[in-house]
Amino acid sequence: MPGSLAAADLAAVDLAAVAGGFGHLVHTAGVPVTPERSGRLAAAIVLAKPVTQDELYWLARITLIAEPSDIGTFDRVFRHLFGGVSDPADSRGDSNAPPPASMRTGPSQSRAGDDRRGGQSSTPNPSLPGDDSGAEDDRGDATESILAAFSSQERLRKQEFASMTPTELAELRSLMSRLAFAPPPRRSRRTARHHLGERVDMRVTLRRSLRSGGDPIELVMRRHRSRPRRLVVLCDISGSMEPYARAYLQLLHSAVGGARAEAFVFATRLTRITKLLHASNPDHALYRAGQAAPDWSGGTRIGQALKTFNDKFGRRGMARGAVVVIVSDGWERDDPAVLGREMERLGRLAHRVIWVNPRKAASRYQPSVGGMAAALAHIDAFVSGHTLDAIDELLSAISA
Repeated sequence: MPGSLAAADLAAVDLAAVAGGFGHLVHTAGVPVTPERSGRLAAAIVLAKPVTQDELYWLARITLIAEPSDIGTFDRVFRHLFGGVSDPADSRGDSNAPPPASMRTGPSQSRAGDDRRGGQSSTPNPSLPGDDSGAEDDRGDATESILAAFSSQERLRKQEFASMTPTELAELRSLMSRLAFAPPPRRSRRTARHHLGERVDMRVTLRRSLRSGGDPIELVMRRHRSRPRRLVVLCDISGSMEPYARAYLQLLHSAVGGARAEAFVFATRLTRITKLLHASNPDHALYRAGQAAPDWSGGTRIGQALKTFNDKFGRRGMARGAVVVIVSDGWERDDPAVLGREMERLGRLAHRVIWVNPRKAASRYQPSVGGMAAALAHIDAFVSGHTLDAIDELLSAISA
């Protein structure tokens, strides 16, 4: 098995997120891995930034494993999940180091290693799937099932929304529900007591001065509270966006439930669906939202939809200081100048404007013509969002 991981492979995987799942898999396989150890592994991955399988293997082993007898099970789970382990000590000629996991594949190789060292290895030989007996058979089957489910989720994270089947879209819903929307904070008009406050709370200070004969010995300070900025999401459901619209509708449902966002859809006209997405049943909420938009898979009038939003909602306060996310491929049927003018108005109102365009992921895509070119000058962040992994870039842009 190869002993190194390509940098591009690791860049495509959120290793800190994988750490918690991997710790759960090892725990399910029979190793007593606690959440604290999984958190320690996640912190170690973020700090060390491993670029090879060897480095990742040893980071996981020294943080998750406490007993030598658990190494075999750990190696088996790691080999199933990451496709092989190579021991860096093996290439340095360290005869006391355990053999590489990728070489511990059967009794014949174990005997060959014993002959080279002139004795029996002190390192436990991990069992392969199918070699276990008794209770370990059930444990191995359970581990393989969990590994298969974990691998399915990883594959789903990298699959384009446009190519997903209805079954995969249903699986995507549970992953979308875990997204963490974190708009940046803004200063509220309300104040609260704080020892580092910038103004004196005269009422409380004078009341406490009665304890000391009227002398204000203790100054009670206050400062402004902070609250998350409002998040507003406008999603294009026109015919050109139809392959992505079902997945992005789930994104809107997650944003409304997780960050109390305001949600709109548009094609030839703008429709507000925030209240419809508040339903506790996701299937019912998405169905009602789809039925509320009569122009689903129709034409595209982005400029007119933004004008309606700016006139009816934006300048009345919804967009003031908010983070506004527009999900569209930028294919405008009307005059692009209208879109440019409305984007300029929106940019003056909003704290930050983010445009999500799934076509951006194409290698030859250039936002040089049409509506996208007119809007680009007024955008703070331009992301693709064509896969669940790419949505992480959107979440970072929202919290920036």
